[in-house]
Amino acid sequence: MKNIKIAIIGLGYVGLPLARLFATKYPVVGFDINTKRINELLKGNDSTLEVESKVLQAVLKNNTNEDLGLFCSSSIEDIRGCNYYIVTVPTPIDKNNKPNLTPLYKSSETVAKVLKKGDIVIYESTVYPGVTEDECVPILEKISGLIFNEDFFAGYSPERINPGDKLHTIDKILKVTAGSTPETGKKVDDLYASVITAGTYLAPTIKVAEAAKVIENSQRDINIAFVNELAKIFNLMNIDIYSVLEAAGTKWNFLPFKPGLVGGHCIGVDPYYLAQKALEVGYHPEIILAGRRVNDGMGLYVASEVIKLMAQKDIPINGAEILVLGITFKENCPDVRNTKVVDVINQLKTYGTNVTIYDPWANPEEVNQEYNLKTTKELPKDKYDAVVLAVAHKDFLKNNYKTTLIKPNGILYDVKGVLKEKVDGRL
Repeated sequence: MKNIKIAIIGLGYVGLPLARLFATKYPVVGFDINTKRINELLKGNDSTLEVESKVLQAVLKNNTNEDLGLFCSSSIEDIRGCNYYIVTVPTPIDKNNKPNLTPLYKSSETVAKVLKKGDIVIYESTVYPGVTEDECVPILEKISGLIFNEDFFAGYSPERINPGDKLHTIDKILKVTAGSTPETGKKVDDLYASVITAGTYLAPTIKVAEAAKVIENSQRDINIAFVNELAKIFNLMNIDIYSVLEAAGTKWNFLPFKPGLVGGHCIGVDPYYLAQKALEVGYHPEIILAGRRVNDGMGLYVASEVIKLMAQKDIPINGAEILVLGITFKENCPDVRNTKVVDVINQLKTYGTNVTIYDPWANPEEVNQEYNLKTTKELPKDKYDAVVLAVAHKDFLKNNYKTTLIKPNGILYDVKGVLKEKVDGRL
């Protein structure tokens, strides 16, 4: 594969690891509109912690003309000479749980300004079926003046990165690929196959690949919602849900899902993309939306359970001091996007409690900007009426909270079901 030069549009949790991987074999330009992010990367540092500094520094280069390596830039001129454009921007939802494709539209406009004949534009962002060809391609055509599938071509290869996972890294996860023509599909597949050691799967169409991605996380969402509902039922029956799951798990085909808060930029978002498209074509997706309702309500449920346990111990609720351990959407990861721990915190505050948030992984500035909440990276030395373990960071599994952080009559609530010491309640 000769004369390939790749532009990665968006250098976040998905784009940076992909850019780093491709840079081991091709000239790569990483583009991001966030100049602060670019400056950070140029120094060899990644605040998302997805790429280690020494690994990043090993592929960084000083200009776009060098053969191999990664050049990071916020200038559109630096991506002009590329022939593969891979878009890895977020696809969030708005406050009404409707898909927000603005980042995808904006990045398509950026690519369109430098697009030339023979180029291939590949999208990795999670979308509902049809977005690439029906929403993004028209933008590329309009601004570039080029004709789709004659002058330029499109591909789709959904991201499967698991933030914070150092075992299932990008090169070890099989990659689904697709192209707007059979020839393009082969080119896209060959490109990814050259760096993905786990292999690739060439889907027959872009829409099939888009649909495959969006149902991956929808399936997980529904399964977790089922277990969350079980947790509520068995809690009313004074039956330990984890003991039930352990017993049921002795059957070979029982799926090992656990209850919890379902946040993040994938599982808590993607089902709404599929649901939106289903509604557009005239079908009301009952199971998908039911699962979302259950999981979106778990923050309120956890907060209510904590308050109930405090009331049972005659702990005054108004003015009570509560410590929440963790605010990221998952363990051992600094990502706070769409974290449902915020729902727990906000609900606890409605009861008049004072909530302290401790998370050694989260960036306090980012949390404050995103949620208007103050966090600390230093373990508090005070004693609390209640401590809520919300995220299973490895840092949190070493302490005995009953003796170090909780008042004699206080409660310990384990959202993740991971603490070995005796707890007063757990999800």
